[in-house]
Amino acid sequence: MLYINWNIDPVIFSIGPVKIQYYGLIFVTGLVLCSYIIGHICKKENIYSPDAMEKLFIYGILGIFVGARLGHCLFYDFEYFSSHIVEIFIPFKENANGVYEFIGYKGLASHGGAIGLFIAMLLYSRKVHIPFSKIIDIIAILAPLGGAFIRISNLMNSEIIGRPTDLPWAFIFRHVDNLPRHPSQLYESLSYFLIFLVAYLLYKYKGQLFKIGSYFYFGLSIFGIFFMRFLLEYTKENQKGFEDSLSFNMGQLLSIPFILIGAILVIKNVINTRKGLTNRNSL
Repeated sequence: MLYINWNIDPVIFSIGPVKIQYYGLIFVTGLVLCSYIIGHICKKENIYSPDAMEKLFIYGILGIFVGARLGHCLFYDFEYFSSHIVEIFIPFKENANGVYEFIGYKGLASHGGAIGLFIAMLLYSRKVHIPFSKIIDIIAILAPLGGAFIRISNLMNSEIIGRPTDLPWAFIFRHVDNLPRHPSQLYESLSYFLIFLVAYLLYKYKGQLFKIGSYFYFGLSIFGIFFMRFLLEYTKENQKGFEDSLSFNMGQLLSIPFILIGAILVIKNVINTRKGLTNRNSL
């Protein structure tokens, strides 16, 4: 069968020891696009200022990165990093000869990134005196779009690969092996983009469809992202060996609390909307 032969070099070009990679380029492109749309929404909500946007960018990046890094070290590779604590914070890894080599920050967990972003936005809202519910809902609208770009970055790195399959759209990741596999990165990226599209359209036409209360977009976003993450984990290879003995892998286990919280917030909004309509009709 004519499978897709995926043999992309992750490095676009090098300037001396500096390597420009697709991962970083796509990651930054996603951040810039999300920042632009967030700025547009903040202007519409009358909470825009250049200083506030600058702080939002800084808090957001630090929250995502620190949370994602700690999440990987704690959830996926605790045995190693518990004995190499300093490597959690530096982009170097000790080799067999005891020499530290630059490897970058390999190992980021989306669940940790979500928690880190939540905490960062809580601190940000206090810093700039914007209601937390408003800022977290705005961020939640764009979070799936950011996730979509990250998964495309993973595809360019031939990482987080899918399980073997004979489907006609299977990818053969030549940097990994010669087996046709699910392009699980694309599955997730497309899913996240659709979640973003739904959230953004609901925001754009809010009030015309139904009343939307605080934390609705936050609930919708985390429910959609992590529900799809839970389902699509069945198409992926486990990231760590210890997951092979689990009924659900680590990605699925960590997704369950997000799914429940998201569902509760969405259902609560729907119930409150119905109560509001009932009370309005009784007047």
